[in-house]
Amino acid sequence: MKTMTCHDLGGPCELAHHGDTADEIIKAQDRHLREMVAGGDRTHASALDDMKGRWRHPIANMAWYKATKREFAARPEDQTDVDAG
Repeated sequence: MKTMTCHDLGGPCELAHHGDTADEIIKAQDRHLREMVAGGDRTHASALDDMKGRWRHPIANMAWYKATKREFAARPEDQTDVDAG
């Protein structure tokens, strides 16, 4: 599992998204942006507009997607605390 923040994905905050794949994190970011804007948070509106544009025109926005996948791949795995129980 790896972590990327809203900010890492073009958003305005530091909310951490966790996932086993870049696609999981991208989808979590999409949900986060929609929830924030629906709740009245205008600081996320431009990032939501950008994300909607990427979903509507995936071929044209392949560079963002590939860059995000590369950044995800380069990140270290999250550290987990495991009890030696």
